[in-house]
Amino acid sequence: MSEGELAAIVGELRALSERLDDVALDALRRAAEAGATARPPLERRVTRARHAIERAIALLGGEEA
Repeated sequence: MSEGELAAIVGELRALSERLDDVALDALRRAAEAGATARPPLERRVTRARHAIERAIALLGGEEA
């Protein structure tokens, strides 16, 4: 695998991380609007997945960790 291919994968992972961040924020916003006082399970699960992707980015030579 070339560095260019690896960089492309890192770019895709970053895009997925951003999408997951949007989903998590939307879940928090909806929960707050509904009067929730705790983080919703969906937001927690999505945030964990986003963190895993950020770790993968770091392992592949990206800057996030």
